[in-house]
Amino acid sequence: MIDEQEAWKRMTRFCSQAEHCPFEVSEKLRRWSLPYEAVTRIVQTLEAEGYLNEERYCRAFVRDKYRFDKWGRIKIAQVLQMKQLPLGMIQIALEEEVDEDEYRSYLSALLQAKRRALRATNDYELRGKLMRFALGRGFEGDEVERCWDVLDEK
Repeated sequence: MIDEQEAWKRMTRFCSQAEHCPFEVSEKLRRWSLPYEAVTRIVQTLEAEGYLNEERYCRAFVRDKYRFDKWGRIKIAQVLQMKQLPLGMIQIALEEEVDEDEYRSYLSALLQAKRRALRATNDYELRGKLMRFALGRGFEGDEVERCWDVLDEK
């Protein structure tokens, strides 16, 4: 077991390397068997000193998962909710960080790439497989339908 001072030092290093949310830091501190009061003090101090910032984390997470991992809004929002971030903050970050045209082009490119890799006996089966794939990535069903219509026109 480590003491509170050592935990503080480790967490400042941890938070300096990448963006983290208070929930992640709290969980890590709890795994080190620190008392609840110590965990609360460390998290509050990290927030006060700018090592932790929920809004900054939320925006960075949305940007990364959207641009690099090609996740849809639904999956991003669900993961952020699991990290106990406020729903209003999540919605604002999604609105401000996700460009609609870029979002549709990402989805369209994903569907085209997946379509080439899939084997289906008919159009109905292909459509079902692509829909499941896109929904699994967190894209909205109506967005998938719009992209499907565009793919059909090509």
